[in-house]
Amino acid sequence: MKTLIDAAEIRQRVHNLGRQISDDYRHKPLTVVSVLTGSLVFVADLVREISTPHRIGVAHASSYRGKTTVPGELKISLSLVPDIRGRDVLIVDDIFDTGQTLKRVVEAFESYSPSSIRTAALLLKEGRSTVEMVPDYFCFRIPNVFVVGYGLDYNDDYRHLPHIAEMEEADL
Repeated sequence: MKTLIDAAEIRQRVHNLGRQISDDYRHKPLTVVSVLTGSLVFVADLVREISTPHRIGVAHASSYRGKTTVPGELKISLSLVPDIRGRDVLIVDDIFDTGQTLKRVVEAFESYSPSSIRTAALLLKEGRSTVEMVPDYFCFRIPNVFVVGYGLDYNDDYRHLPHIAEMEEADL
C-alpha cells in the first residue's frame, strides 16, 4: 500500500470543513447523519469541528461484502436516525465513487420532510460518477484507485489507519 493522503492533511482539511459547515448552518437546526460504517471515523472528527449546535444520527448503507472491490446490491437502513422533520440535514459519507449510494440515501431521507438536505464526503473519486450530483462538501479529490484507511476498509480491515492509502494489486 502507498499513502495517498497523510493524517496531518486529513486533520487540517476536516478542521477547515467543520468551520465552513459551522458558518453555513449558524442558527439553523442541524442534524449530521453518518452513513455507516466507512464514514464513522470522519464524522467523529468532523462533528467535533462543527461549533454550531447539532444532533447526530447514523444510517446504514452498504453494497460491498467481504473481499470485493465491486459493489453489489445496496441496502439502506434509517432506523437510527433521529426525527429530522423541519431540520437541516447533512448526510456524511466516506467516499463518493459512483454516487449511487449517496443519491439513494438522499432519496430515502426526502420522505421524512427535512427543511434541507446537503451532502458531504471525505473523498471524491475522479471519473467514476454515474449520477448527476456531487457532494455539497468534500475534503479531497482522488484518482480512480481502491483506497483504505481513516474508516474505509477492505474486507473489514484497515479502517484504523490514520491516513488514506491506495491498495495495490498485490494487497488485494
